[in-house]
Amino acid sequence: MDARAAARLLKGVRAAALAGNRPPAAPRPEIAESWRRMLAGGVHPDRDARSRMLSAAETEERRHVSPLREVLPVLREGLLPALDEALHIMVVADADGRLLWREGHSSILRKADRLGFAVGADWDEAVVGTNGVGTALVARRPVQVFSAEHFVSSHHDWTCAGAPVRDPRDGRLLGVVDVSGPLATMHPATLAWVSSVARLAERELRVRHLESLERLRTVAAPLLARLPGRALVVDPNGWTAAVTGLVPAERIPLPKVFGPGPVWVPQLGQCVVEPLPGGWLLRVAQDRTTTAASRIVLDLSRARCWSATVYGPSGSWSQELSPRHAELLFLLAESPRGRTAAELAGEVFGDPTRTVTVRAELSRVRRHLAGVLAHRPYRFAEDVEVELIRPRDPAALLPHSTAPAVVRARLGRTGSGMIP
Repeated sequence: MDARAAARLLKGVRAAALAGNRPPAAPRPEIAESWRRMLAGGVHPDRDARSRMLSAAETEERRHVSPLREVLPVLREGLLPALDEALHIMVVADADGRLLWREGHSSILRKADRLGFAVGADWDEAVVGTNGVGTALVARRPVQVFSAEHFVSSHHDWTCAGAPVRDPRDGRLLGVVDVSGPLATMHPATLAWVSSVARLAERELRVRHLESLERLRTVAAPLLARLPGRALVVDPNGWTAAVTGLVPAERIPLPKVFGPGPVWVPQLGQCVVEPLPGGWLLRVAQDRTTTAASRIVLDLSRARCWSATVYGPSGSWSQELSPRHAELLFLLAESPRGRTAAELAGEVFGDPTRTVTVRAELSRVRRHLAGVLAHRPYRFAEDVEVELIRPRDPAALLPHSTAPAVVRARLGRTGSGMIP
């Protein structure tokens, strides 16, 4: 169907949804989810709400700190050449939904001004309803909003397609690039086009990150060559530039509170941290006995939300657990004397020959719980206090686990390989 027929149909779908009636067609899932959020949040379907515009100084400050400014050339090159002909505009918003840059066809820019679609405006979904900027931020995936799919009726003459842009260094959502224009100019390929350009922007950020790591590496390599013991250099996000005396790891999770001086780092234990241009030098303490973790809390009380929290001299940190890692740590918590790989394989898989799988999984666990787990046999370190929090109902313990030892524990029984 053509654009106008589609718009008429969507207005009927929206009207039925607002009235609680059966719609002539089902709205797309992402649109239906957004409409439910709007109804629950009290957004008025026929009243165009506006929040305070950012001042020029506030906008410029946000532009200055946004990593998206680094990829504006990529976005412009990928989108602007076609916008004049398509009668569309490009908008770049930050993670709060604030519009920071806007370019495109002059006549469409004037129409956007009347809609409040201007630099400094807040296009968060909770403020202006379903739209290509705010809804893409909430859904965290590319979204196209056509005509009456916009929750607020004043937006029905527009169509927009927005795609999130993430920081490849830490996965953080940086904002959204959006292409918008009048209803009649909509093209079904617009969303794929905008999404592709957003991916190009992320790739550019990744290239810039690799270049910054290489610059840090040139500083780090001669420094580490002169240092005794174990040390590594990481960038501000924990990505490794160089190591000495350690098995290289692509990235080290850094504590939230991090800076120069003694710091407890999950994978390494106690470290002395020193600043470097573009990163940090981490020197691993030689005496691990006085700086190791003192306590671990293994929380299996919540369904599919299992965690291990480690307490050390410099504070605590938590690690979410996969179902397999939760099983293994539960078994070790129940076995203070420790278990061999063959014994754990029997307890988890019912097959003591599957030692390779057990060793591989425990190797992954120990990368995050360095200083907490020992091996030969596998066990919690002797000087670590272990607290196991079970669900109140024994039957709710790792409910989907088929590990024989866990099944026995759910039934309140002990058996070979389990210590009462």
